[in-house]
Amino acid sequence: MPPDATLHERVAFVIDRIRPAVQADGGDLELLEVTNTGVARIKMHGACVGCPSSDMTLRIGIERNLKDRIPEITAVEAVE
Repeated sequence: MPPDATLHERVAFVIDRIRPAVQADGGDLELLEVTNTGVARIKMHGACVGCPSSDMTLRIGIERNLKDRIPEITAVEAVE
């Protein structure tokens, strides 16, 4: 990742690293935006939609990864 990458690009980079695990379960992720307050807004697709584990995937898998790697991220929000 280039040192001058934007916040959106850095978040997209991390999500692209998480994506194969989500796709292996029949789902997918789409980064919609990163707000000025550091909230990554993500849309879940496929098997993730309506899955009881999707909230846990969002919080434990995605949010934790993003916060650990990108300090500017304050939260992750699922968008329908």
